[in-house]
Amino acid sequence: MSQRLLLLDNGREWGGGTNSLLALLARLDRARHAVDAVFYHDYAGGPLGQLSRSLAALHVPLAIQPQRRQPLWAKLGKELARGVLTPLPGWRAAAVEQIELAWRVRPNAQQLAARLRQGGYQALYMNNQPQSNLEGYLAAQLAGVPVIQHCRSNPALSPRAVAAANQAARIIAVSHGIADSLRAQGVDPARIRVVANGIDPTQPLPDPAACRARLGVSADTVVIGTVCSLLPRKGVADLLTAVARLRSATPLCVLVIGDGPQRSALAQQAHAAGLDECVRFVGFQAQVLEWTAALDICVLASASEGLPRVLLEAMLLGKPVVASRVTGSAELVVDDHTGLLFPYADAEALAAALAALIADPARRQAMGAAGRARVLAEYTLDSYVAGVTRVFDEVLS
Repeated sequence: MSQRLLLLDNGREWGGGTNSLLALLARLDRARHAVDAVFYHDYAGGPLGQLSRSLAALHVPLAIQPQRRQPLWAKLGKELARGVLTPLPGWRAAAVEQIELAWRVRPNAQQLAARLRQGGYQALYMNNQPQSNLEGYLAAQLAGVPVIQHCRSNPALSPRAVAAANQAARIIAVSHGIADSLRAQGVDPARIRVVANGIDPTQPLPDPAACRARLGVSADTVVIGTVCSLLPRKGVADLLTAVARLRSATPLCVLVIGDGPQRSALAQQAHAAGLDECVRFVGFQAQVLEWTAALDICVLASASEGLPRVLLEAMLLGKPVVASRVTGSAELVVDDHTGLLFPYADAEALAAALAALIADPARRQAMGAAGRARVLAEYTLDSYVAGVTRVFDEVLS
């Protein structure tokens, strides 16, 4: 008889964590672990265009838990707390958290607890990180079921979130850096298991020449690209600043693959820097491998990561990667072997790394081959699914 888990994801946008979750659900042995899902938002993205369609294709039942609009008193209360308590950041954060608990967290927890009890679930499996999943911990406590937390990003935890995390049966960290961060903030090491994200090496891979042909770039053009949500913390502005500083005789094409609230500001920055001819904003792409295959260099300039799937995909395709030296990325990229690392927000260092690879095609090829070998050896989808399954068994058996 299968063990029943309720999956909670309260995110609102498609990202690498969504892709990694769906890859897990596609391979999980449902005869052992049956999963139903509850999300707060049926957001758009992925090859099928919508989260609900993607889960339906995997035969995962989905319920959307409607969210109430933030009441005026909560909005005003948070603005007041942020203003009055500016000199006391710890108190300010605690006051805002108390308001969030009152209007959002506790009501959601009551609904989730009722769902857990009525469905007879044996565990709550959460796909975000402790700070954003407080209602799940409260719901599991009310329903008397264990929590399995999949921590896919590097969290900054409040004391309340640390206490909640220390109620989890297990916390799956997607990298050793995430595990170190959790421990440093006071999470019990005995609860933490490291299971790296993985990618399917047997999937059909697109033809790079055909992908470049669709772009209409010449054979000698160096194509640089980044794949991410267009948010300030992803560092796309630093990439544009770095490209503007390059003085390369080699023709360049820069692809910004993704969408988000910063798109307009980034387009204005590119225009002001005179980059209109070489920078292309191509928006969200469901078939992202078709674009990554066209790259000569893949860049991820973000402030923090869990274990970024975009770099796994680029490395699987044999692309050299340039990434900020932050948790997750620095664990995946072997500096000067599979790619280059640079200090986060250092556009000058990023420009130097790009210039070095633009000038040396043989080095790019060698790094790409080394990255692919690393993925095949250490970051396969089978090892990822097996690792998560072991954690499920630890908790539920």
